[in-house]
Amino acid sequence: MIRQNDNTKNNNVTMGRKGLLGAIAIAAIIGAMIVWLTVFRSGKAKGQDAPTFTVKRGPLTISVVESGTIKARDQQIIKNEVEGRTSIITLVPEGTRVKKGDLLVELDASSLQDGKINQEISVQNTEAAYINAKENLAIVSSQAASDVNQAELNLEFARQDLKKYEEGQYPKDVNEAIKRITLAKEELERAEQTLEWSNRLYEEKYLSEAERTADEITVKRRQLEYDLAMADLKLLQDFTYPRQIRQLQSDVQQAISALDRAKRKADADKRQAEADLKAKQAEYTKQQAKLIKIEDQIQKTAILAPCDGLVVYATSTKSGLASMLKEPLAEGQQVFERQELIYLPTDASTMAEVSIHETSLAKVRVGQPAIVTVETLPDRKFLGTVAIVAPLPDSAGIFLNPDLKVFKTQINLDTNDAALRPGTTCRAEIIVEQFDDAIYVPIQAVTRVENETIVYVARGESTTPRKVEIGMDNNRMIRIISGLKEGEVVLLDPPLKPSSVDQTTISQAEPNETNQKTDAIDRQIRERLDASRKNGLHDTNTAPTGAGEQTQTQGLPSSPQMQMPPGAPNLSPQQQEQMQKRMQKTMEIMKNMSEEEKERLKNMTMEERMKFFQDKLGAD
Repeated sequence: MIRQNDNTKNNNVTMGRKGLLGAIAIAAIIGAMIVWLTVFRSGKAKGQDAPTFTVKRGPLTISVVESGTIKARDQQIIKNEVEGRTSIITLVPEGTRVKKGDLLVELDASSLQDGKINQEISVQNTEAAYINAKENLAIVSSQAASDVNQAELNLEFARQDLKKYEEGQYPKDVNEAIKRITLAKEELERAEQTLEWSNRLYEEKYLSEAERTADEITVKRRQLEYDLAMADLKLLQDFTYPRQIRQLQSDVQQAISALDRAKRKADADKRQAEADLKAKQAEYTKQQAKLIKIEDQIQKTAILAPCDGLVVYATSTKSGLASMLKEPLAEGQQVFERQELIYLPTDASTMAEVSIHETSLAKVRVGQPAIVTVETLPDRKFLGTVAIVAPLPDSAGIFLNPDLKVFKTQINLDTNDAALRPGTTCRAEIIVEQFDDAIYVPIQAVTRVENETIVYVARGESTTPRKVEIGMDNNRMIRIISGLKEGEVVLLDPPLKPSSVDQTTISQAEPNETNQKTDAIDRQIRERLDASRKNGLHDTNTAPTGAGEQTQTQGLPSSPQMQMPPGAPNLSPQQQEQMQKRMQKTMEIMKNMSEEEKERLKNMTMEERMKFFQDKLGAD
């Protein structure tokens, strides 16, 4: 599996390098074409007399013509929602009409299936840990309650022992000691009386010495017993009682401290068990969420149609160099997360998306009418209206060529014709302004000298510079507001030194050949032009920034040197040799071109030139 992924990755890298190599080759071809055009035009100027043009008067249409792509105005964008990179296993053919719920794309889910099994094991382990933590919390809570109850009971017993001794045991012991003293005292008094009688009887010879001695001993014994009883009472009062009280009071304090410790320990144990339970529960929930996410990702590997529609690959709608660097969508291809895969139109309404070069951006405004023609329907024209002009240049175009700034423009078509298929190439002519009666000359006849707009009027063998006031141009003809009259002859190649002319390239142009339009389309165009005039100023008496500024060739570098686009890899010697061969063949093709092909090539747009040379070099 790893080897297969590596091979797929290497193939993708190789294909990407080939696509980039093709883009670089086209850029080199365009550079070579500019060199050839420059040499060709210079040689023609030297070899022939200076060309002229007779000032004309009549209808003039100011328009911007760009190539683009037909797209659905409202469409569902199907994206890859599987994380990371994955391969396409099955893919619905492009152009298929599908119904809601039909399978569009099936992605490789093998790694997700393996991850699901591992995740299920993790969920079971964390569930067991969660259950153990829950039981442990119950055990800890029960043990904590028992410990606290036992500590409270010990405190109660200690207080009872203290009270018992103070109020019961000690008074009892004192009473017993006093009782013993009283008895010992009575016994002593009695023994002393007996001894007194014994002494009298002994003196009278009624008792013997032994009996008197026995009574004396009895008195001494009773005296000792009395002294001992007194000593016991003193010992009880002075020593036993204070010590026992201190001991019992200490037991009460110890019981209070033990109760506090038991409560604190019970609270800590419960908190620890609760924290452990929360951690286990969070881990269990986390693993469950991961499992649900993996199952959701597995479901997303089968991409279903959210609605009925015609399948259009996202890669088919790309144009220009971006389409050359992007591989067509196909089975086995790797796709990444959030990549657009398929477009599903949600209704029949269509639009044309074109890229407006920055030099023509000032002419284009929302609300202007446009005539769109499609290559698949060459005999038909579709009327539309400019709906959106991007506020910023296309980032993809800037990445491929920093010197090329184009702005995505959306033209909404008035028709819902089913023959307009999304992804087909179209050509849009945005009508900027129409003049029923205008004086105009080719744009290369106008130049700037010291910030003044000048044309050179030919009179016989001499030429005279004349200051003119100019209006808008259509990249071929420019409107003359004042300074020239119909029938005057102007030079198409002004005899100026290079230092006196603005450093801009004035391209050779042909007179505007406006296609014959129906009255209905012409009326609608005029209505939309009137409406668009309310949104901004149009050409009335304001001249453009410069004649040359509107005629610079779009998308072509000003130098014949080829520049690598940002991010392009270093070419290997084999690739450089292949590039050299392409350049040589291109030069041969250009040398063998007819005059008609040369003139047509100079008036082509960037995309048309690229397609022209791709067709010529297709065999290589």
